[in-house]
Amino acid sequence: MITKIDMNSTEFLTQLEKTEAFTDKVCQEFGFEYTPLDEVKESIQQGLTRNKIIYGKRYCPCFMVIGATKKEQTEADNRLCPCTPALNEEIPQNGKCHCTIFCTPEHAKELAQEEDMEEAAHTHSRGLSKEECQALMKKNQIDGNELESLLEARENGCVNFNLVDTREWMEWVANRIKGTDFLVPTTSFHNAMSQLNGQENIPVIVYCYSGSRSEYCQRILKHMGYKTVINLEHGIISFDGEVLSGE
Repeated sequence: MITKIDMNSTEFLTQLEKTEAFTDKVCQEFGFEYTPLDEVKESIQQGLTRNKIIYGKRYCPCFMVIGATKKEQTEADNRLCPCTPALNEEIPQNGKCHCTIFCTPEHAKELAQEEDMEEAAHTHSRGLSKEECQALMKKNQIDGNELESLLEARENGCVNFNLVDTREWMEWVANRIKGTDFLVPTTSFHNAMSQLNGQENIPVIVYCYSGSRSEYCQRILKHMGYKTVINLEHGIISFDGEVLSGE
């Protein structure tokens, strides 16, 4: 049976205010900062409030509450906010708790920078900084908007990489991403890779039509010793930037 809580009720709003004061106190006591992701923060605070109303305690909303009675719930060692695993393991090791509401100041700053980078990459509201480029180049997969922003940043001298098309020549002639440096067809991959000899330390971004062939080539390149290899997730069909055609 699902317990339904009216989030607009006086009871919920009153308890939510108390929960917000409670999480404020946790931050002050342990030197934490809230996640800069406001939707995450609000969602967890609402979940804590819900559990307080139902169970009488602010059990972590990211985990199931085990036990039909309060005694059983206590004996089951349910996660009670701020939970022991978060304080002893997750935050010291990862910079954040499992729910991400509580972070170290350093991790909160990193999350804020990532959020700002994501907004810039996907809205093109401004060019990426060198630091934001470095963060993007640590990813295993990027989307079309992120590649478009990286290509723009490369033109501005903020980042360096080789963009490699792993499709066949006929596909290349039909259309290819403007700024592509090499055509390395998957079917003749090892022979065509001779074009990149000596460039193992330069990051590589690979793409194909839908992302599957290039992901396969990504694994091969990493096995060959290329330090940074990134795949364009979903391939050229996900790219809305400028393309070229012809030989």
